[in-house]
Amino acid sequence: MKFVVITHVVHKKVGSNFQAYAPYVLEMNRWFNYVDAVKIVAPANIDYASKIAAAYQHKQLDFVEVPQFSLLSVRSVFTTLLKLPIISYTIWKSMKWADHIHLRCPGNMGLLGSMIQVFFPSKAKTVKYAGNWDPNSKQPWSYKLQKWIISNTFLSKNMKVLVYGDWPEQTKNIKSFFTASFSENECVHIDDKIIENQVRFIFVGSLVEGKRPLEAIKIVQSLKLKGINAVLELYGEGSLKESLQSYIIENNLSDIIKLCGVIPLELLKRKYQEAHFSILPSKSEGWPKAVAEAMFFNCVPIATPVSCVPWMLNYGKRGIVMDQNFDKNIAKIDGVIKDPLVYNDMAKEAGDWSRTYTLEYFEAEIYKLL
Repeated sequence: MKFVVITHVVHKKVGSNFQAYAPYVLEMNRWFNYVDAVKIVAPANIDYASKIAAAYQHKQLDFVEVPQFSLLSVRSVFTTLLKLPIISYTIWKSMKWADHIHLRCPGNMGLLGSMIQVFFPSKAKTVKYAGNWDPNSKQPWSYKLQKWIISNTFLSKNMKVLVYGDWPEQTKNIKSFFTASFSENECVHIDDKIIENQVRFIFVGSLVEGKRPLEAIKIVQSLKLKGINAVLELYGEGSLKESLQSYIIENNLSDIIKLCGVIPLELLKRKYQEAHFSILPSKSEGWPKAVAEAMFFNCVPIATPVSCVPWMLNYGKRGIVMDQNFDKNIAKIDGVIKDPLVYNDMAKEAGDWSRTYTLEYFEAEIYKLL
């Protein structure tokens, strides 16, 4: 099978390999286990740098570079119009070569790919929609357009669209899907986590505005003011690191809140096992891996009700779904901390649910799609 991937993810050539954002690459490598030849159509940037990059693994892989483009300003739109003919032709040519077309959405390349795939109605196609599929969420017009195209069974024939969450009144080509981080042999027994003298919180994610790490800090700060011996470790890097550190120092929080940077997954697994709660108060998500990973190790998640998060948390039975009211969130968390039975029920349900989504199950579902 000849398999083409159309993606907006930026790549960098390192030696004879192409690298990109590690979670995406590691997922794609599992798709590649079942195909004979791969073609990646994506932008590349020699200056691309990431602490969590990985390389593709396939013996017959061809990378087809296209220029980066965006629609965020008048100038960028004009520049994009000049680039579109060559990008569109490159995508069309690669789709013609392929037996199976795989689109990564949402994104500008996904939008173009969703339009061009219309001219290949007989070819097998999959779309991994890694963003928020919630029909009622506020999203850019370009996201709404590509969602409309790929869910339209007249325009998008022979296509399966993989989305996060279970949404009502969807077209027949929409399939609820998931992602995974850990294997079956990592499903270790975890004893009940007893909250005694100290309550351990963890934040895992980029230190950027969209993930709202400051909100996580303020939650633990407020719990401390209520007399709860709470501590928080934040794992990640990002543009807010300096301002967060300043906030911690100015509010005398250095003894309870630590910025720990990026650490290897093996070490992070141990941190999940040690923590009582994970906090992810982000503005938008697709499938929040930091939530699912924490749940895998019986760490009770605290997260905003975006995308499929309420469904993941079973609407509050296996985690705390945050409210828009900050004080209500503190009251919810305080209540769970002070009720060991409620906490342990949540932790157990979180672990039981997350450990059904293993890498082995993930790969078996990919095989069915191909």
